[in-house]
Parts: sequence; C-alpha cells; structure tokens
Amino acid sequence: MSNLKSLSESAEMGDDALWDLVTSSREGILATLQRDGRPQLSNVLYLVDADTRVIRISTTADRTKARNAARHARVAPHVSGDNFWAYAVAEGKADLSEVATTPGDPAIDELRQIHSSFYSPSGIGEGFDAEMIANRRLVLRIHVSRVYGVIASGGRRPATAASANG
Repeated sequence: MSNLKSLSESAEMGDDALWDLVTSSREGILATLQRDGRPQLSNVLYLVDADTRVIRISTTADRTKARNAARHARVAPHVSGDNFWAYAVAEGKADLSEVATTPGDPAIDELRQIHSSFYSPSGIGEGFDAEMIANRRLVLRIHVSRVYGVIASGGRRPATAASANG
C-alpha cells in the first residue's frame, strides 16, 4: 500500500489536506462519550466555518449527542473521503447554544444559517421558527483543535464475505 499516507505522514504534511476533507463535506459521524465512558456515534449533517475552525450541527436538546456533549465536551466528527482509505477526524471541544424558544432568537438565527446551507433559504419556509421551538432545537458547536486521518488514492481491500465464500 505505497499510496497510503500513514497517520504520522499526515501529521508531517500538516493537516491542510485533512482539513480540506472536513470542509468539503457536510456529512459525518459524530463521536461523543456516554456517561459510562463508552462512545456514542451519530450520523450528522454539519456546517463548517473554515476560518474559525468551528463545526456546527443542528440537533435537539433531548438527543443523546447533545446530552453527552453538555456533560463531556470532548467530541470528534469522522468524515469519510471518496474511498475507504481517505478519512479525517476533527477533535475538539463542544459547546451548545441555548434551546430555541422565541421566534428570531439567537438560536433560531444560527439554526436558520445551518439549515439554509442544506436546504436553501427558500426550502426553509414560514413555519421554520415554530418547528425549531417545538422540537427544542439547538446548535452543537465543535471548536476543532486537532485533525488527523489518512488521505490515500486507494488501496487493496479485503475480499467481501460473499466473494471469499464463493
């Protein structure tokens, strides 16, 4: 696998390529820590501010990821590249916005920015504020302090169970 850059090689080249992978996507898997220390994983849509290195995720106050992040701020989204041998993990500390409670409050303004990036401003609709309030939505912000991973153009993959058996 000579075209595979190891974690140490990625660290030597800086995290620019890995950060580019994070900023070029909107889908990832967020790892948080449960009360007993076990990891909890959630598929998430996210919005990145590349300049401030902040990742923002819309969630509800009662979701496990929000409760875990409120209790233990260390979180890490995993972002997949275009093949199995390309991924980035963006470690950081999370903070949570206030829960959306009033039309036009700061939480709703930030949620509108996030949702508009996924669904376009015209796709949000008039009932957006009421929906955010009813669902007790908030913003989980990740202040990224470290990015690691692997960037490779490809590599050998193990045989699938079907091809190995048949």
